[in-house]
Amino acid sequence: MSMLRRTATLAAIPALLIAVAGAAQGSTRIAPPDPVATVASHAAAQSSAEQKRIVSYWTPQRMKSAMPLTLTKSRPAGKSIPPSAGAPAVVEPMRADSPGEPWTGGGDVVKTTGRVFFVYQGRNSSCSGSAVTSANKSTVITAGHCVKLGGQFHTNWVFVPAYNDGQTPYGTWAARSLLTTPQWNASEDINYDVGAAVVNPLNNQRLTDVVGGQGIAFNQARRQQMYAFGYPAAAPYDGRRLIYCSGRAFDDFLLSRGIGLNCNMTGGSSGGPWFLNFSEATGRGTLNSVNSFKYNFASFWMFGPYFGTDAQNLYNTAQNSALT
Repeated sequence: MSMLRRTATLAAIPALLIAVAGAAQGSTRIAPPDPVATVASHAAAQSSAEQKRIVSYWTPQRMKSAMPLTLTKSRPAGKSIPPSAGAPAVVEPMRADSPGEPWTGGGDVVKTTGRVFFVYQGRNSSCSGSAVTSANKSTVITAGHCVKLGGQFHTNWVFVPAYNDGQTPYGTWAARSLLTTPQWNASEDINYDVGAAVVNPLNNQRLTDVVGGQGIAFNQARRQQMYAFGYPAAAPYDGRRLIYCSGRAFDDFLLSRGIGLNCNMTGGSSGGPWFLNFSEATGRGTLNSVNSFKYNFASFWMFGPYFGTDAQNLYNTAQNSALT
């Protein structure tokens, strides 16, 4: 999660929805990659020796002391193209809207959401991320600045699903490759602050075979009821528990083309998933944005990028990445 003021562009294409029944790898509708877009990709832990080194690096103490990543840069405004309009589909919450409380509902979201740890400019740092349904069963969606910032991809990158007060019940998954949108890669355009990681198998198992994977959607209607999750680690939070916000999303009327929620989550929640059609009973939803940034004068709002064509291309590239 970052404190900044930025703008950029959005692309519009017909609506595409990729969802999964439950949190298991069921049948999915997988869109082919767009050959026009160029997704930025960076090799991470390719060898088994490197994987072991990175997993060993992240001791419980290092995870506990990792600093939440914060951004301070701003970019000039770019030309904005409004997204295509889709049919509205709203699921009302079962409980009162939340500005940022511990998630006690259980369900699949507990397993698919996790903390992200990496080294940024020599510092142990943290974000959040989500396992999604994918062809390679190994794809994590997060924020762009949680994979690359200041012109450099992060190192020692791992995903820890279901992290809880230092416990790692489903293990520590080292990234094989890190990916982000071409716009974030080129100029850190906040409207395209989306990242992905393809993680290596752990104990001869693939990520979503172990924890399940949430659905993911692109070019959907705005202003729907949404749930946001993450592991904020900056005060008043401490990164030990999964936190959520819920409410009806609104359009950023200030300096970006993103969407916003009333949400008190802080640094470290970056990259955590925003869901449409979220069921509190099952903990399943359709990922449609991620925690990205806040304005320093409005800490009660959280903003995320609109998932359009470039987010779709990023997902397709990540989910079709080979693990060998």
